[in-house]
This record gives sequence, C-alpha cells and structure tokens, in this order.
Amino acid sequence: MTYTALALLAVAATVALDLAVVRTRLLLTADYWIAYAVVVVFQLAVNGVLTCNDIVTGYRTVLGPRVACAPVEDLLFGFAMVTQTLVWWVALGRRAAARRRSRP
Repeated sequence: MTYTALALLAVAATVALDLAVVRTRLLLTADYWIAYAVVVVFQLAVNGVLTCNDIVTGYRTVLGPRVACAPVEDLLFGFAMVTQTLVWWVALGRRAAARRRSRP
C-alpha cells in the first residue's frame, strides 16, 4: 500500500472512529477545529524545517502537492494522529466521569 493510500485510510478511519464508533463527535465542534489549527501551525513549522532543508528525504512516493514544504500526506497523517488522540482522550474522560457519578 502506498504512503498516500495509507494517509487517506488513516483519515477515513479517524473520521469513522469519531463519528460512528466512539461517537465523541469532536469533528463537529468549533473547539476542536480551533485546537487543530494551532497544532497545524506547529506541524507545518517543524515539518517545513525538516523537509525544506532536506533533513528528511525519500519522498518519492508522495503525490507531490506540498504546503510549506510539507507533503500533503504528512498533513493527513498529522490530522489522524492528533484527532485520534483527542477522540480517545474525550471518550476515556467521559467514561471515567460516568464511573465517578455512578459510585454511591
């Protein structure tokens, strides 16, 4: 499977996880998108330094489009990683809160 296909699969799995499996529905909130915008700024800065300066090479398998030197696939993987972390954080936090409320 190519890097691009894996990145797209990661995004699709993350969206399904949020909206259908765990049902935190973070992707539907403004708070999520504001937090994600902050993360993307730093992701682009770090990824830009690494890829613009040829510190990380071997990007022959990407589609080609870049944002601030970062391959689009890197942004897709970043979205999946950040979003899944937040989805699980919220889901586990809700579960712990429900457990605390149900204690006598």
